[in-house]
Amino acid sequence: MRIAITSQNFKTITGHAGKTRRFLVYETDSQCQPTEVDRIDLPAEMSLHAYHGEDHPLFLSGLEALITQGAGQGFVQRLNRQGIRVFVTSESDPVQAASRVAAGVALAPGLPHDHEHHDGHEPGHGHGHGQGQGRNLGQVHLAGPGQPALFLEPKGA
Repeated sequence: MRIAITSQNFKTITGHAGKTRRFLVYETDSQCQPTEVDRIDLPAEMSLHAYHGEDHPLFLSGLEALITQGAGQGFVQRLNRQGIRVFVTSESDPVQAASRVAAGVALAPGLPHDHEHHDGHEPGHGHGHGQGQGRNLGQVHLAGPGQPALFLEPKGA
């Protein structure tokens, strides 16, 4: 299994997957042991938040899964369309998380997606995230076959 991990420091799992430019890439063996096979370090204009083409390097790298500490529904849906399952977790160890995903073991739940606007956009501007314009999202769900790998349910739903 080929798994990317959002890691701005190339050491730990980091959040805000849409703005992440650095990824650790692992391949797992038949015992679900991950081996780092690549490091992706993209320029700012190639973050998924900024780049909207279907030829993004992540989409062309044969990934089956991506692990992050934070992602919005728009990010998750975009990767799902490319056949990449997204796992949001509060875990920080990339090797342990990759091993757990490959083995089908649940990760520690992630925190709700924080959609702060430090990028010059106003709240509610609708630039393709697909989540609730900065509202506090509630429970994280892993879905079954034929459904997105992850979806966020608004609090009170």
